[in-house]
Amino acid sequence: MLRRPLAFALTLALLPASAFAQDLVQTYELARSGDPQLSIAESNRAISRESEVQARAQLLPQLNGSVGLNRQYVAGQDGDARTRTLGASLNQTVFDLGLISSYRAQRQLNVAAGLDLEAENQNLITRTSAAYFNVLVAIETLAAAEAAQEALQKQFDFASRRLEVGLAPITDVHETRAQFDDARARVITSRNALEDAYQALAEITGVPVRNLRALPEDFQPELPAGGDADAWVAAALEQNPSLRAAEYAVRAAEHNVTGAKAGHLPRLALGAGYNNNTYWGDLNVTPENPTGARRSEGHSIGLTLTVPIFSGGATQSGVRQAIASRDIAEDQLIQTRRALERNARNAYQTVVAGVTEVEARRQAVISARAAYEASEVGLEVGTRTVVDVLINQQNLLSAEQQYALARYSFLQNRLLLEQAVGTLDISDLQEINRLLTVDARTPATAPTAPTGAQQ
Repeated sequence: MLRRPLAFALTLALLPASAFAQDLVQTYELARSGDPQLSIAESNRAISRESEVQARAQLLPQLNGSVGLNRQYVAGQDGDARTRTLGASLNQTVFDLGLISSYRAQRQLNVAAGLDLEAENQNLITRTSAAYFNVLVAIETLAAAEAAQEALQKQFDFASRRLEVGLAPITDVHETRAQFDDARARVITSRNALEDAYQALAEITGVPVRNLRALPEDFQPELPAGGDADAWVAAALEQNPSLRAAEYAVRAAEHNVTGAKAGHLPRLALGAGYNNNTYWGDLNVTPENPTGARRSEGHSIGLTLTVPIFSGGATQSGVRQAIASRDIAEDQLIQTRRALERNARNAYQTVVAGVTEVEARRQAVISARAAYEASEVGLEVGTRTVVDVLINQQNLLSAEQQYALARYSFLQNRLLLEQAVGTLDISDLQEINRLLTVDARTPATAPTAPTGAQQ
């Protein structure tokens, strides 16, 4: 997946905050342009690609040219001697198992880097969605807290008026005042949590994103198609890019072991050269050459066999080091495979459980709201106390928060399941985005205040 050009990112940075993304897909596009973590992964991919080029270059012909100009003076003699030299050399490795193994290792690492970049692109989707959903949960939490504060304010006023006419004890006023003060504190902390969630999203996108889209109240979660948990785990073990990258890292480590052992083997190289020398000056004058000028030209070609005999133990140490590095790569592969199997299975089970949980949380909100409304009516007719109303108010607030968290956790877990398998892409994000049809800035419906509070 290609990054957007820098010009596009700069254009986005100059736009006003109100022009920024309103849905999940647009937010993700901003993240692709502004996320430094993805940029680092792309740079690492470029580094790995150039490392392969450099390793291959060691096996290709090496051509060098040289030019020299010397002037020589001899003490006690007049004049000088001048020399101009032109030369060219060509060297070609015929056999060097160390260089060959290094090139093979870099090829494997280059493939692994490409898979790591693919994994990071998928990780960006889940990181962006997680930050996006955290904002939505924080918005609903703040809306519920503000509604609770408003209702408790009315409860407090209601209890105070009843106290004035002798219909309620002073303890009711103290109870409602304590709960109202606690609600005010929750509103403050919820507002701070929402602002921090916005900042966390901006940390990924590089620009503020405020106008978000949320789920409607009638959202109905559905199970993903694709078989049972074992089928999802099998697909993950076959396609997950992080696991495949770890497999290529093991192959590269094997080649490095071979390269280290090649330090004991002979190396054969082909060399060819050409030189052209010109001499002149007073010191070159001889009876046979009264002008002192002469030229020489030569060509050479040959094979050079280098046989290592003793390197102070460095070669064997390098072998042991390469073997240890290979063992690390193999253990990391085992660890990655085990973690992936666990994560894929857990992600599937979480998504399955999430379908039931969302419905259960929905019913919990309905029940909590009914209990709260009934306690309000009971307070008016004298069958319930203010404490009963306050308890039901807290239960309703908690139920609404848990319902919001369950809905967005379900969406996030769907994406995490696709990420575990290795098939997560923009189409999955677009599918989730189509479910977000409500303006997230719309506050939650406030609970009904006691009618007596209006008297």
